[in-house]
Amino acid sequence: MSAYFRSSGVFELGLAGILLVTFLLIFTTEGLNSDGHHLLELKNALHDEFNHLQNWKSTDQTPCSWTGVSCTLDYEPLVWSLDLNSMNLSGTLSPGIGGLVNLRYFDLSHNEITGDIPKAIGNCSLLQYFYLNNNQLSGEIPAELGRLSFLERLNICNNQISGSLPEEFGRLSSLVEFVAYTNKLTGPLPRSIRNLKNLKTIRAGQNQISGSIPAEISGCQSLKLLGLAQNKIGGELPKELAMLGNLTELILWENQISGLIPKELGNCTNLETLALYANALAGPIPMEIGNLKFLKKLYLYRNGLNGTIPREIGNLSMATEIDFSENFLTGKIPTEFSKIKGLRLLYLFQNQLTGVIPNELSILRNLTKLDLSINHLTGPIPFGFQYLTEMLQLQLFNNSLSGGIPQRLGLYSQLWVVDFSDNDLTGRIPPHLCRHSNLILLNLDSNRLYGNIPTGVLNCQTLVQLRLVGNKFTGGFPSELCKLVNLSAIELNQNMFTGPLPPEMGNCRRLQRLHIANNYFTSELPKELGNLSQLVTFNASSNLLTGKIPPEVVNCKMLQRLDLSHNSFSDALPDELGTLLQLELLRLSENKFSGNIPLALGNLSHLTELQMGGNSFSGRIPPSLGLLSSLQIGMNLSYNSLTGSIPPELGNLNLLEFLLLNNNHLTGEIPKTFENLSSLLGCNFSYNELTGSLPSGSLFQNMAISSFIGNKGLCGGPLGYCSGDTSSGSVPQKNMDAPRGRIITIVAAVVGGVSLILIIVILYFMRHPTATASSVHDKENPSPESNIYFPLKDGITFQDLVQATNNFHDSYVVGRGACGTVYKAVMRSGKTIAVKKLASDREGSSIENSFQAEILTLGKIRHRNIVKLYGFCYHEGSNLLLYEYLARGSLGELLHGPSCSLEWSTRFMVALGAAEGLAYLHHDCKPIIIHRDIKSNNILLDDNFEAHVGDFGLAKVIDMPQSKSMSAVAGSYGYIAPGEPFLNSDLIKLSFFC
Repeated sequence: MSAYFRSSGVFELGLAGILLVTFLLIFTTEGLNSDGHHLLELKNALHDEFNHLQNWKSTDQTPCSWTGVSCTLDYEPLVWSLDLNSMNLSGTLSPGIGGLVNLRYFDLSHNEITGDIPKAIGNCSLLQYFYLNNNQLSGEIPAELGRLSFLERLNICNNQISGSLPEEFGRLSSLVEFVAYTNKLTGPLPRSIRNLKNLKTIRAGQNQISGSIPAEISGCQSLKLLGLAQNKIGGELPKELAMLGNLTELILWENQISGLIPKELGNCTNLETLALYANALAGPIPMEIGNLKFLKKLYLYRNGLNGTIPREIGNLSMATEIDFSENFLTGKIPTEFSKIKGLRLLYLFQNQLTGVIPNELSILRNLTKLDLSINHLTGPIPFGFQYLTEMLQLQLFNNSLSGGIPQRLGLYSQLWVVDFSDNDLTGRIPPHLCRHSNLILLNLDSNRLYGNIPTGVLNCQTLVQLRLVGNKFTGGFPSELCKLVNLSAIELNQNMFTGPLPPEMGNCRRLQRLHIANNYFTSELPKELGNLSQLVTFNASSNLLTGKIPPEVVNCKMLQRLDLSHNSFSDALPDELGTLLQLELLRLSENKFSGNIPLALGNLSHLTELQMGGNSFSGRIPPSLGLLSSLQIGMNLSYNSLTGSIPPELGNLNLLEFLLLNNNHLTGEIPKTFENLSSLLGCNFSYNELTGSLPSGSLFQNMAISSFIGNKGLCGGPLGYCSGDTSSGSVPQKNMDAPRGRIITIVAAVVGGVSLILIIVILYFMRHPTATASSVHDKENPSPESNIYFPLKDGITFQDLVQATNNFHDSYVVGRGACGTVYKAVMRSGKTIAVKKLASDREGSSIENSFQAEILTLGKIRHRNIVKLYGFCYHEGSNLLLYEYLARGSLGELLHGPSCSLEWSTRFMVALGAAEGLAYLHHDCKPIIIHRDIKSNNILLDDNFEAHVGDFGLAKVIDMPQSKSMSAVAGSYGYIAPGEPFLNSDLIKLSFFC
């Protein structure tokens, strides 16, 4: 019996032990406080790739030892801080975060969190610091955020958050800092913002915020920084900004703000930075701006400001940088600038300033960058400029300056950029420009300078570009330049250089651009030219060069543009030319070349222009030229001794716009395949021995007779019916001479009548809604006052565009920009085009200017890295631009989209293509074109990731010689506001080196 009780006691003890252990286990599990459970819920919604949160365990009593978690020191500790920044976390933000009701600090920045900001965040009523920046969050800002009355700092920048700021935003009464730049926020600023009395910082640049700045902003009495750059804010600047007495930085650049600069801004006497550039501001600069005694940086460039610069500008004694460039300012440069002793940067370029450059500017001993280019300034360069010891960048180009260049310039300063091009300067180049070995760009194009290039320049080891085009310099080719290891461009066109090209030029191994056209260079090209392996463009046209093209030139594998026209080169072309696979432009016209055209030229698949006219080429036209699929600008084989028939393979050149085969000995018919040349704008077959009927295409049927004269056997179209054509009822050619006079009279009468009818029709259509899209070749500058339409070759009408886009429905939108919306349109022919719509009635003259800028710019240029403009239309208040459609959209969308998968090789190819397009604009266009808005969203990609520069709405055409400096854009350094992303819209460094 005792044994029974003994065993029973053991059993009871064992059972009690089990119960105790079970109880302890249950107690331990349930011991994790509620904050811990909410944190585990948060963890479950995240993906922790590197196990940063591995010590977050449910077996702990509290989460206070967990990574990133901080607790109070109370008897029952509570989570007050959660710092999970930069842990490579992904996933979503769980609504469980709302359970952490004692949370005061929450940092989830610099991760890859997606999804919405949960509404439950409104339950964290004690939250003071909330950082979600640099993630991939989307959705809208929840109205529940307005419950966080203790919130002091909110940072959501660099996400994809959309929608407008909720009206409840104004309930954040403790808010001190709001940072939301680089998102997709839309709509106006809420008027409830007036309640944020403690708010000191607003940084919401690079969004799509619209509307005008509300007058209620004046309620933010503590505001120091207002940053809303790169949005769509319109309207006028409210006068109530003057009530922000603590404001130190007003950053509103690149919006659509219009009207005057309110004089009341002069009351913001604590302002240190005022950045209003790239808007639509008009009127004068108010004199009250001189009241801003503490102003350091004043940026008003790229607006529509007019009038004179107020003399009160001299009161800005603290200013270090002032930029009024790219406006319409008139009058003289105020001498009062000389009172701003600390001024380091002064940009007044591209205005309408007159008078002389004040000598008083020489007092500004701290001045490092001065750009007065593209004005109407006269008189000499101030003598005192040579004593400005801090001067780095001095640009005075495109004025009417006269006299000599101060000869001690550079002796006392470490000059970096000197550009005096396109003036009327005389005398010699100062010898000390590179005294301190800092000069990278020297541009003296288009003046009346003379003499030799000084030794100090020839030995300048830092020099990257030397541009002396259009002067009266003499001497031989400066072979000393080829010892400069950084030199990438030598431009000596249009001077009086003489003598042979020395073999030493082969030492310029870093050279990319060599232009020596329009001089008096003699003898043969040295074979050492083949050593220039980096050479991209070589122009030796219009000299006295003779002999053969050295076969070594084929070692220049990077060569894209080769111009040897207007010389006395002779003999046959080397077959090796066909190995220069990067070649885009080949000009050999007006020489004494002979022999056959090499078959290997058909390998030049990137060639866009082929000029071989005015030589003595003989034999047949190689059919392989039909393989030049990129040939677009023109093929000129005229004035040679070519024989045989025209190869039908040339009909494959469907991008070709001009074809010149005149003045040869060609026989046979014009191939019927030429009907496929849909891009052809003009051709000339005159003075050959061609026979047969013209192709049936509309181009041939409507072409001038002068394009076919001198071919006795051609007929059809403008030449009259072909003999034996019974359907025409024509008579033999020998019987047509008699009635020809009557025919001409009848045709003239018909043409006159048709012209009168066309005039009436055009006048009718100018007053009625029926529209047809216009080819850029039909009309370059449509009147903005009336509806003007002309037909494209494809016959696209306005109604076709309406039908193809379902009346411009949002479902067809492929892009939006500051000046318009782009739609994808599939036409009835199956061809896909992009249609950019700009609403001029709503946006005003800035859109008109954008519309005309794109027409005048894109309508004149052809390059494989420039978006092709098909046509335009102005109809009932809407401007339409018709482009080639590029399927992969913009580079910006690919780089900043949800999944960026661009390999580095692809990125390099895109960058190279964009650079080549810009190089074409800067160096090969006549006149030169400044894009002024280069950014990733304006670089479009085709199916093969080939880059095409687009959106020329801000482009400027600089009407000057080919050699004109592009360094006007050097002035647009760009202002980088605190936390505001900036894209240098002018890429000066790229323009220096591309």
